[in-house]
Amino acid sequence: MANPKARSGDAEAADRGTHAQRRPILFEDDRMISLRFDRQSVQSAMYRADPTRLALGYTRLMMAFLLFQPVPRELLIIGLGGGSLSKYCYRHLPRTRITTVEINARVIALRDKFAIPPDDTRFRVVHADGAEFIAAHADSSDVILLDGYDAAGLPYALSSQHFYDGCAAALREGGVLVANFLRRDRHVEEYLDRMGNAFGHRILTAWSEDRGNQVVSALAQSCLPARQTLLQRASALEAEHEIAFRMIASQMISSIRPRGDRSG
Repeated sequence: MANPKARSGDAEAADRGTHAQRRPILFEDDRMISLRFDRQSVQSAMYRADPTRLALGYTRLMMAFLLFQPVPRELLIIGLGGGSLSKYCYRHLPRTRITTVEINARVIALRDKFAIPPDDTRFRVVHADGAEFIAAHADSSDVILLDGYDAAGLPYALSSQHFYDGCAAALREGGVLVANFLRRDRHVEEYLDRMGNAFGHRILTAWSEDRGNQVVSALAQSCLPARQTLLQRASALEAEHEIAFRMIASQMISSIRPRGDRSG
């Protein structure tokens, strides 16, 4: 999601079901279709002429997992939206099984509008609560992409310590969690602390071009590759994808900070 409202913690639990099932709004012109929950917050965007192209900058940042897991067997995506990441991975990662979990049935109902492919042996969309799905599938994924915003922002159920601990347990050895956060969200440092606790503080960050989105990668049971190795992987990936992987890798390397340091 590109620009949602900030979300408080405990207060959202009581009304989560209402927000989770809010009717999405479509904005269309000759060039693009976008999915929103209000007139300001863009949930997803698609080019009509190229439905699998990643239109929003933060979605390109979320492909950073390829620096650590170039050929994942199992990819889990929490949050469908317009299916940008789901479609892109389905097209470009033919050896990967992709499961996308979405809590809002009204969002899933728009899958044809956004050219999301039908379910098959390596692609499926599941109508379920993302937090509950994670908790029920330990040691099952190589990569988890977390972009589970609803109409009110980031749910507490997808940002609690319990949830991030569950993500760490759901990843296989060497797995990666990639999460999208909004800079305007005053709770981001809390999220980072919780992710750090769950992943032994093996977290790396990068920013979208407009500095509105912070994308955080957390590494499960693995060491960070050497700088030169990471940059070499980035160069190789740029030959296959229209994504600035070297810029992403450089930002990630620069983001490494001592435990407890909140600067930057």
